[in-house]
Amino acid sequence: MTPGTLLTDAQAMFSHGVVAVLGDRLIMDSVSFDETAMLVADHVIRKDSFDRIVVVGAGKASAAMAAGLSKVIRTKLTSRDGQDFPIIGHVNVPEGCHRDLPGITIREARPAGVNEPTVAAIQGTDRILQLVADAGPRDLVIGLISGGGSALLCRPSPGISLDDKLTVTRWLSSHGADIVALNTVRKHLSEVKGGGLLRANQAGQFLTLVLSDVLGDPLDLIASGPTVPDTSTATDALTVLDQFDPDHQLPAVVREHLQRAADHPAPSIDASEHSTFVLGNNAVAVDAAGITAEALGYNHVMHCHRQSEGDAETVGRHLADLTLTMLQADPTVHRQDAFLSGGEPTVSLADASIRGVGGRNGQLVLAAYARLLELNLPDDQWSRLAILSGGTDGEDGPSDAAGGMIDGSVHRRIVELGLDVHDALRRNDSHSFLRQVGGLLLTGPTGTNVCDIRIALVDHPKHRRHQP
Repeated sequence: MTPGTLLTDAQAMFSHGVVAVLGDRLIMDSVSFDETAMLVADHVIRKDSFDRIVVVGAGKASAAMAAGLSKVIRTKLTSRDGQDFPIIGHVNVPEGCHRDLPGITIREARPAGVNEPTVAAIQGTDRILQLVADAGPRDLVIGLISGGGSALLCRPSPGISLDDKLTVTRWLSSHGADIVALNTVRKHLSEVKGGGLLRANQAGQFLTLVLSDVLGDPLDLIASGPTVPDTSTATDALTVLDQFDPDHQLPAVVREHLQRAADHPAPSIDASEHSTFVLGNNAVAVDAAGITAEALGYNHVMHCHRQSEGDAETVGRHLADLTLTMLQADPTVHRQDAFLSGGEPTVSLADASIRGVGGRNGQLVLAAYARLLELNLPDDQWSRLAILSGGTDGEDGPSDAAGGMIDGSVHRRIVELGLDVHDALRRNDSHSFLRQVGGLLLTGPTGTNVCDIRIALVDHPKHRRHQP
């Protein structure tokens, strides 16, 4: 590969990381057929054990996953009379992810950039629950689950309204709750999460294929675990509320429901006829980005977090310190250095009265920039660095950006415009700040979701390349 500027190299690494975890590609690489069986990883399902496939699912990558699965089935599998193999199904996806697939309804169940449950998501979920409940012993249900599925697969528990769920989700998200805490509560306010979809299933066989957006790939937390037994309890959900809502400002009906569930736990779920496979995750994306870094001539280090990292600003400042360490490395040893990492930090939101527009990746980039300012870098060092952070789904909070990026040219424009990075950080306004200086990472919806990729690049004086 031919290297470009540091920022174009960083964007190339990010792009290749995303391509490696596209849903259709992963499915087509993982699902195959021989003369007698359907093969998924090391799992074998005999062709003569099912007469129909029922496809259900939800998430940002689930439409692409359904497209890949449909293509494999229709090119490799026929019915006993030689006709197209019967496939039916329903998948809930965000706006902009629609595909036309024979037999499978792909429903755009929420607006792009608004990762919250909707009436349309509930309607689609009811259809999904009906499909698995109506399935028979000769049906094979295949669940396609990816990041964003928690909002798209939604059926509130009796007595809990959509507004109640929205209030709880917004409260926890704005008060710094990570995905573990958030999904622990959501599972116990739902009829479909926490194994609810598997509980409704009447098919003879159930297979779930997962594209993981949760660090460490805990199956009960990805899309809030609709097809696996829940490892948390309603008591755990109450503990989360005690931590993030100690003054009981959330609707009383929520705590009342959780307390009843704690007092009368649901029976366990029989998962004996169910198998789950994680086809892709953050590590796959970061590894692909690292391969691109190597092809571009960078000496690179990669790291994927397996647990929540905490505050995005702390992560950003640490990334800036690592960048400084690379800047100070012996230039006779390495030509260019790259640090690539994957994870998903949290952001505590400013009050709505002052809050701007932006997500965790933009906040992280601004924090990294603020830290670099504190280090008083000379112009020479500013011209030899680049930092990028982006969500692999192409969405960074309520904006049209995947994240943000900075280099020497972005720094110069910030200085020329006299922008206040600390004010933007305080107001969570990274999108407006970076838009003015060409620092937004714009990809559009990618059709996948495996958390975030961060990239820090440094060029050494002896091997300096032209920077804009």
